[in-house]
Amino acid sequence: MDFLDLVKERYSLRKMDKDHAVEKEKLEKIVEAARISPSACNLQRHRLKIVTSKEGIEKIRKCTECHFNAPAVIIVSLEKDTGNVHMSEADSIKFGLMDIGIIVAHMSLQAAELGIGTTIVGMFDKEKLIKEFNIPASQEPVLIMPAGYPDEGGGPGILHKSRFPLGKTTEWV
Repeated sequence: MDFLDLVKERYSLRKMDKDHAVEKEKLEKIVEAARISPSACNLQRHRLKIVTSKEGIEKIRKCTECHFNAPAVIIVSLEKDTGNVHMSEADSIKFGLMDIGIIVAHMSLQAAELGIGTTIVGMFDKEKLIKEFNIPASQEPVLIMPAGYPDEGGGPGILHKSRFPLGKTTEWV
């Protein structure tokens, strides 16, 4: 598929078939997209937890209402300590969050190419997530990404194709 066609077709799936597991091979390909993504100073500070077990999914449901009945959820955390003496703490956080945005965009597009729907979620109880999944203090959970196949009636939201014209968001100088 042409890249722009893939970007146009990808949408946030909010109604997933909880009984249709995402194949491990597809999840591996999705997280490979994160692994090979660029990062500031090549620090590769993203840390992923792939949640697919019944127990793990139940824990996710305790941490957010935005689980969309996903049979798989990727917890995306940022390794806080870069060990980079050339970067201030503020820059470290800023660049780390940009890196997280890059890897999540790449994962969601890879998932879409494989026929897997995803949603990028920032609404969760961080402290509960840390406790439920034993996330170390050196990591900061930033996002979760539910992933799955569309359930009956699942599809793009009504605003999916609503975009400003290029001239409203772009200026040529």
